[in-house]
Amino acid sequence: MPWGNGAADSHGEMHHRLWPAKRSSRAREASLSSPLSPFVGHADTGGPIDDFRRFERRAPRSAGLAGIAFSILFAASLMLASARPPVGLDEQAFVDWYRTDGLPETTFAALYLAPFAGIAFLWFIGVIRARIGVKEDQFFGTVFLGSGLLFVAMYWGAAAVLASLAAGNRFDAAPPLSAGTLEDVRSVGFSFLFVLAARAAAVFMITTCTIALRAAIFPRALIVAGYAIAVVMLLSLAFLQWIVLLFPLWVCVASVYILVAEVRAARSSAAPTD
Repeated sequence: MPWGNGAADSHGEMHHRLWPAKRSSRAREASLSSPLSPFVGHADTGGPIDDFRRFERRAPRSAGLAGIAFSILFAASLMLASARPPVGLDEQAFVDWYRTDGLPETTFAALYLAPFAGIAFLWFIGVIRARIGVKEDQFFGTVFLGSGLLFVAMYWGAAAVLASLAAGNRFDAAPPLSAGTLEDVRSVGFSFLFVLAARAAAVFMITTCTIALRAAIFPRALIVAGYAIAVVMLLSLAFLQWIVLLFPLWVCVASVYILVAEVRAARSSAAPTD
């Protein structure tokens, strides 16, 4: 019966959308550069539809560049802000070290690098969501967006705590720094960064890899690496710098893949067909 065939085809189509078959690298590149759009089939008229098409063509490149910018800025801010004093310093020597070496690096990382790193990450999230489009699962999409925003909030919270030392000494005529105050402020800032922000980043990676797996837009090796890094960040209880640096490293690799896929897809579409 026609009705029965249509129901079976609809069921098969729904199953294919939820759990797509394994696709080639060329198909993944095409999915990154050719999202499902409500304007497919319309002629170019120079109006809002063409503006949307131009945004769609530039979106993968924007996501790749934003991801790379975030990776560089975040890694630099993390390394500068988490600089540790030499072992064996007494309290006064620790305060002197912080004033001469630690404070300038922390101030530069918290006040200059962290804000722009967070902005780049927000842009990365927005463009990735725009590229997924109608293929995005509502549940994972909500967790994806929420964990990304929470990561930026915790990251900026850590930057604000670390920057409070410089702001207090410059603008509020705060009393002289003490070793106890420095330890307390650095402990709070590192707790935001290495505990809360790291867990939010792990959840973000898990949801991103799940969405990418269902939409088949990333290579399987990149997805498996993302899951592994997320588990390490989620379960680790140590304040280890290299563990948190795995997150921007993965984002950088994913961004480079997006850029390469966009270039290949553009060349493929521009190549003449027989």
